[in-house]
Amino acid sequence: MIIHKVKVYPSKIKLDKKKQLAWKIAEIASDNAKLNKKSIDMVINRIIDNASVAIASLNRKSVVSSREMAIAHSRKNGATIFGVNSNLKFDCEWAAWTNGTAVRELDFHDTFLAADYSHPGDNIPPLLAVAQQNKKSGLDLLRGIITAYEVQVNLVKGICLHKHKVDHIAHLGPSVAAGIGSMLKLNTETIYQSVQQALHTTISTRQSRKGEISSWKAFAPAHAGKLAIEAVDRTMRGEGAPSPIYEGEDSVIARILDGKKALYKVPLPKKNEDKKAILETYTKEYSAEYQAQALIDIGKKLNKKIPNLNQIKKIDIFTSHHTHYVIGTGANDPQKMDPKASRETLDHSIMYIFAVALEDADWHHVKSYTKARASRRSTIKIWRSIKTHEDKKWTKKYHDPNPKNKSFGAKIIVTLNNGRKIMEELDKADAHPYGARPFERKNYIKKFITLTKDILSKKESDRFLKTVQNLRKLKSGQLNRLNIEINKSKLKRNLRKAIF
Repeated sequence: MIIHKVKVYPSKIKLDKKKQLAWKIAEIASDNAKLNKKSIDMVINRIIDNASVAIASLNRKSVVSSREMAIAHSRKNGATIFGVNSNLKFDCEWAAWTNGTAVRELDFHDTFLAADYSHPGDNIPPLLAVAQQNKKSGLDLLRGIITAYEVQVNLVKGICLHKHKVDHIAHLGPSVAAGIGSMLKLNTETIYQSVQQALHTTISTRQSRKGEISSWKAFAPAHAGKLAIEAVDRTMRGEGAPSPIYEGEDSVIARILDGKKALYKVPLPKKNEDKKAILETYTKEYSAEYQAQALIDIGKKLNKKIPNLNQIKKIDIFTSHHTHYVIGTGANDPQKMDPKASRETLDHSIMYIFAVALEDADWHHVKSYTKARASRRSTIKIWRSIKTHEDKKWTKKYHDPNPKNKSFGAKIIVTLNNGRKIMEELDKADAHPYGARPFERKNYIKKFITLTKDILSKKESDRFLKTVQNLRKLKSGQLNRLNIEINKSKLKRNLRKAIF
């Protein structure tokens, strides 16, 4: 790996494009690196994972709305849409829009956390849609996805967005553009311009994850993917981009992030070096914010240690800065304590999530979020007894550069009415790659079957799982086989009149 130092330059100094971060990204996207076998296996796992959560969310409101928008943009030789007959094709940017929304809706796919946050699986829907429309092979798609993960993970390591209340999709736009460029075998110049355009158009604020969180949380990465596809299309036609997008005097860094005196260090592999960043990412066993995964495991364990939950006086959670300030009481969001809050808000309330996990010794992607569940009196009592605290020890572990030591857990102290204290702590979720029982192919398949068994026929389920595990051998034009169809009568419609 090479650590690239990224800083702002005044306009009077013409920075050679080959020294710009966007060019460095484009260089590794356009190289001819050998595909790492473990990375290939993990891509297959993540395609299965994405399909699991996308199919499970097909009839949720945001996904239905996005699908109605997408099916208004049919194309003879386009891309497929999850749930819809594979013989029907649509403009790839719109297929990416609705498939990306379906993948993101349940907040139940992969994650990578470092200086910033990310869900790198968000790269897959736009790349798959472009690959289908352009008749690419399974190996082409693998190359593109591996590149996209490499770019997003390393941007997340090097550049913090949330400090400036910028949403993390600003790293997704460039990674999708780089991945598409790699998959289509575009030259370095074209990818360079695409990365810059994609970043420029995908800057948005973190209000989408603050206060009353709406369905935009699901739409946001799909929108970034759609914008990245359009950016690549423009640059393939010879159009340029604002440049230098990272280092310029009025660039993203200078005006939106750390300012003109900023210095960022972004790691990237050398040209033609194996791309393995996908192996540092991790999926979710539970449908909740990733920083809640270990705490759900703790809740399930504490359920067996506390004989009477009615005797709980208070619960203190000692955790990292990110967990405390994003999904804990440090966020100062009253909505996080409101039983009438949206599912998206409850998903970002560690107080609610821990209370339910402690009571139920379980977590379910639907049942754990129902209005009736959130309104249960015993749950509210526990919920409102919880307070989170930043512990510098946990913050330091959260930012440890060694993936084996990086921690997203907490120490929890439950105080009972009689003064007795019960403590439990966990560094990593059990399903984390370095946890007690890391997710393997069999776990991804089990998750897929569990989430889709009441939606898909066994024949369609078996067909998809067989196809995706044979991804390397899929030839040009065969990627439509990665679509999953369900009976048309099972797909909800939103027939409200709109523009499309």
